[in-house]
Amino acid sequence: MCGAPPGPIGNYLCWDCLSALPLIQPPFCGVCGDPVDGAITRDYVCSLCVDRKPAFDQARSALRFKGGIKDVLHRFKYSNATHMTSDLAALLHACVNTYYTREAFDAVGFVPLHPAKERSRTYNQARLLAAHLAGLMAIPLAGGYVSRVRETGTQTRLNMRARAKNVAGAFRADSHEWIEGRNFLLVDDVMTTGATVAELSREMKAAGAGRVCVVTVARG
Repeated sequence: MCGAPPGPIGNYLCWDCLSALPLIQPPFCGVCGDPVDGAITRDYVCSLCVDRKPAFDQARSALRFKGGIKDVLHRFKYSNATHMTSDLAALLHACVNTYYTREAFDAVGFVPLHPAKERSRTYNQARLLAAHLAGLMAIPLAGGYVSRVRETGTQTRLNMRARAKNVAGAFRADSHEWIEGRNFLLVDDVMTTGATVAELSREMKAAGAGRVCVVTVARG
């Protein structure tokens, strides 16, 4: 982020840059984790989650999607900056240790890409993060449990309703036996409206998943 050479231990985010990251802190929605400004002294659930509770049980993010971390995540996702995996997974792990200490997860999952998009990009950034996080947590990485069966256009310029429509029916559970009864920690790089992780969680719950919680590096 600052352009200084990486340190001897192999990290690419220095202490000065880490200290400047826009951490998400309370208050935020108790369901989707969307931060709010001002003082709230009671348990708070945003109006969107009240009106239409998402299929996931909870979602939490480490950072706001702004400043230098926004550029880092863009390069990680679109420009083969996979060397950032360890630094970003460490932020996810800190977020899990802060907000999910009472959860007992059976596996770490991730948002799958459509095969055509993954071939074009050559990697799935969410899978890289999930695999590293699973290692840090010493629990299995869920692979082959669900697939993306419909290629969807970018969500970037869509409003909330259009995003939900864009991903509707995009996922298919491939192994009901593996999903049924298990609790999952679902990983992605950025969460904006939550439409993608909500649709994936809906399909997993339909296949018999227990709790599905979400963790992302940033919240847009």
